[in-house]
Amino acid sequence: MYRVTDVVKHLLIINIGLFIVTIFLMGEPGGRLMNQLVNEQITDFSQWGKFQLAMFFPTSDYFRPYQIVTHMFMHSGIVHIFFNMFVLFMFGPPLEALWGPKRFLFFYFFAGFGALLLHLIVKYLEMHYLGASGFEINVPMLGASGAIFGLLIGFGMMFPETRLMLLFPPIPIKAKYFVLIIAALELFLGVSRMSTGIAHFAHLGGALFGFLLIWYWSKYGAKH
Repeated sequence: MYRVTDVVKHLLIINIGLFIVTIFLMGEPGGRLMNQLVNEQITDFSQWGKFQLAMFFPTSDYFRPYQIVTHMFMHSGIVHIFFNMFVLFMFGPPLEALWGPKRFLFFYFFAGFGALLLHLIVKYLEMHYLGASGFEINVPMLGASGAIFGLLIGFGMMFPETRLMLLFPPIPIKAKYFVLIIAALELFLGVSRMSTGIAHFAHLGGALFGFLLIWYWSKYGAKH
């Protein structure tokens, strides 16, 4: 029988619980707020609702130090949190069972913070060298996707021959090929900017730092 491991279970509870609680206590930011932002009409920070816990660029008036952590537990909507929690539920337990709870949790946050780092670097380059609009400094990032992409890469590296059944198209594929395809797609979407509103380089950052940590563990060893 499939068993949800302890750390995965608590991460699921925290993410889903905060998603529900923050909606009721802080509210959802409305579309009007985003329109004001696009038109560079800066609004009161209290109007951001639960997005006050998202991650704003450090030079934004809306940045708060706690967002470095809280953004990883915020999600924009049902589809966003469902995808992330589904992947956590499916791919997290085998890795936690393999590495142990402490090592697994360290990996999760290492990938998550790595995702944030790459996202901020790319955003800085876009604003200062690629002609991105000034209002983008106040566009927040939120979600556990960076850590989740780290788990995907981790699963592909630790269980490369495991066959996964895709939904679209409904064909089996080995885990090592699946994660390579996902990573290549994220890189293409990030560079081409064909898909806006998604932090593709945060996803890539989680995957990259997850890969680097596993490489480090394999080369130099790691204590549980």
